[in-house]
Amino acid sequence: MKSKVYFMKEITPENLIKMYEVLGIKLPGKVAIKLHSGEDGNKNYLRPEFVRPLVEHLNGTVVECNTAYEGARNTTEKHRRLIKKHGWDLYFPFDLLDEEEDTVLKVKNGHILKENYVGKKLLNYDSMLVLSHFKGHMMGGYGGALKQLSIGCASSKGKSLIHSAGKDGNQFTVWNNLPEQDRFLESMADAASSVVELFKGKIAFLNVMMNISRDCDCDGNAEPPCMKDIGILASTDPIAIDQACLDLVYNSKDPGKDRLIERIESRHGVHTIEAASELGFGSREYELIEVK
Repeated sequence: MKSKVYFMKEITPENLIKMYEVLGIKLPGKVAIKLHSGEDGNKNYLRPEFVRPLVEHLNGTVVECNTAYEGARNTTEKHRRLIKKHGWDLYFPFDLLDEEEDTVLKVKNGHILKENYVGKKLLNYDSMLVLSHFKGHMMGGYGGALKQLSIGCASSKGKSLIHSAGKDGNQFTVWNNLPEQDRFLESMADAASSVVELFKGKIAFLNVMMNISRDCDCDGNAEPPCMKDIGILASTDPIAIDQACLDLVYNSKDPGKDRLIERIESRHGVHTIEAASELGFGSREYELIEVK
């Protein structure tokens, strides 16, 4: 059966709630809302004011992890300062999942990885909403739900292991041990599968296609958006929702899409979706249902 992916053109805080509700599910217990808090200097990331109504609707906690590259988020101390600067602590709880330590999730039948290191406090949550800003990415080609599940939920050590295809868990040396590109993308798919398995059906996905730059929110000098806003997508299938976003980009009449597509194709970004599909925790086949 094809997975259902819901789509709405108008992007508003209220419509984030509507798109969650249209899934017809209720995330139980303590809800983690995974999103990208934005690197220092980035102007494209989703803002706290924009997501606030949804977070309050779910009585959720926004969660993030430290990074594995030089910047304002690669240590807990620096990351906490940036969280405050960006206003993430003004309206709702914010939890830095790996501020103390990480924990290991087993990867079942992974292409590359057998283990995935995530922030230990991820285990404190009963369910998760993955709220992704869809855009390009300098290494993965694009960033969406699968990136949030993999690199996004990984601790600094986990991020390093994903980027190095399991070879190096040190954030300071990993960049000297980068693998062939497809092995990195397959490692992303492996890591994503372990987080989906952790929540076992108590997980949902929203992708917001606005401020669509060829660069990720982790880039402090990201290019301005190259495409006009497209809309909000919702699904319980992370593979289908990312595939739908790619299809919307390719089928767009916006001339700016060429810049994003070049980034995606030069990094073979679709291979993350291909590899994830092979692992069987979602499908590339979907039905796109427009919500008015």
